[in-house]
Amino acid sequence: MGTGLAFMVMIATVLIQVFGRFYGTSPVWSEELTRFALLYLAAFGAGLSLLNGDLANVDILGKALPEKLSFRLRVISTLATGLLCLLLIMPAWKFTSIGRLQTSPAMGLRMDFVHASVLVLLCFMAIFAMLRVVEMLRGNEDGLPSKFEEFH
Repeated sequence: MGTGLAFMVMIATVLIQVFGRFYGTSPVWSEELTRFALLYLAAFGAGLSLLNGDLANVDILGKALPEKLSFRLRVISTLATGLLCLLLIMPAWKFTSIGRLQTSPAMGLRMDFVHASVLVLLCFMAIFAMLRVVEMLRGNEDGLPSKFEEFH
């Protein structure tokens, strides 16, 4: 839902910007809002991409290894991703809280709302990485939750 909402905001803002040029000038805030929507689009979408296996990865080594060893490597790398995200949550919280003292130039929006996109990204990545590890250890080789496979 968050990914779709961020995408709709981004599309609407870009359309306002483009059509504004036909009338001589685009609203000043449109570029800024487009960037903020893109940040939240990435924040919401990255965890989902990790969960369903669509996140870009380098698997040259994994493809060259025997299947059991390749599977273990995928579990370890996904677990490491989740743990790294968990470790970065507190620094991201600090980064977000610093934004409370700043405002965006065009919209006057408090920057903690914008900086929170990093916190959202890390939380979702940590949650979805752990869910994927659990599914992999339950015997689902791909790591996709069984209910998610219906929609994939």
